[in-house]
Amino acid sequence: MRKNFTKKNIVGRFSFVKSKTDGNELKKRLRQWQHSRSWARLICEAEKMWSLESRELKRLGAMELIQLQNEMPFNVRRRVNFWLVKYSGATRLDD
Repeated sequence: MRKNFTKKNIVGRFSFVKSKTDGNELKKRLRQWQHSRSWARLICEAEKMWSLESRELKRLGAMELIQLQNEMPFNVRRRVNFWLVKYSGATRLDD
């Protein structure tokens, strides 16, 4: 005799099957990770302009960095600092 499995039975029996809320939480964390990493990469690109010979490009890099810091949401700064350490960036953000 064959047993019918419903989604509830499968999720209850097997711990490796994730529910929909687990998937949404995972997507949310992935978006936060990507968002923070993107901010850090932009900051590092602005910092690279400091090493150029042109005074105008250095000034442009500094202006870009200030603008990025002003636009960045406060709730991601801790994560961005983590990525700045990983990318060997010189900038650190205040919480």
